[in-house]
Order: sequence, then C-alpha cells, then structure tokens
Amino acid sequence: MLETGLSHTSSVVVSDANTAIALGSGDMPVLATPAMLALMENAAMLAVAAELPEGSTTVGGQISSSHLAPSPVGAEVRARATLEKIDGRKLYFNVIALQGDKVIGEGTHLRFIVDRERFMAKL
Repeated sequence: MLETGLSHTSSVVVSDANTAIALGSGDMPVLATPAMLALMENAAMLAVAAELPEGSTTVGGQISSSHLAPSPVGAEVRARATLEKIDGRKLYFNVIALQGDKVIGEGTHLRFIVDRERFMAKL
C-alpha cells in the first residue's frame, strides 16, 4: 500500500565513470552532482516501486538538493529517499546523500505516478 514513510537507500561506489570529469559537470575526479542526484532519484523510485498498481511506474518531475562535500573515487555514497507526502499522482520525497555518517547532500524530490504504456505512447 502506498503510504507516507516508505523509504529506500541506494548506494554507489564512486568510480571514474561517475565523476564530474566523466559527466562533464566539472573538472575534478570526485562524484558528479548529477550522479548524486541520480542516486537520490533511484532511491525514491525504489521506495515506492513495489506498492504501485500493476502497469505503473514513477518518473522524476523535480529535484532540489545541496551538494555539500566532495566524494573521491573509491568512496561509497548512499542516498536515502523517504516518501513525505502523496497528492494524487504526485509523490513528494525527502532525500539525503551520505558518505559514511557525513551528509554530503540533502533536498526534496517530486515524482509522478504514470501508466507505462500511456507514457511511452506519448513519445
């Protein structure tokens, strides 16, 4: 059942493939901000995936987050998303990224519940 409080934590190890250099968002070998945001989105998607009606999924609509500290290649970064509010097909999440116990980013994320077939048919 879809309800507030649903949460999931996703993790990634920083590699050359997800650095600011590789993604073009900067010129240093640290976790790229877009990679951190993607990890937050992944955690939100997975927090509710098992509770959605058959044939439905969620898509990202908006994300706002700080990125407070760099994470070097080899570091493990975790992102946790917690469902804070449900408004029809809009799902509002609190998101936080951590390296160890250190908060490296935090913010909010909005996802929409969509029917997979109808969504893809719009393309």
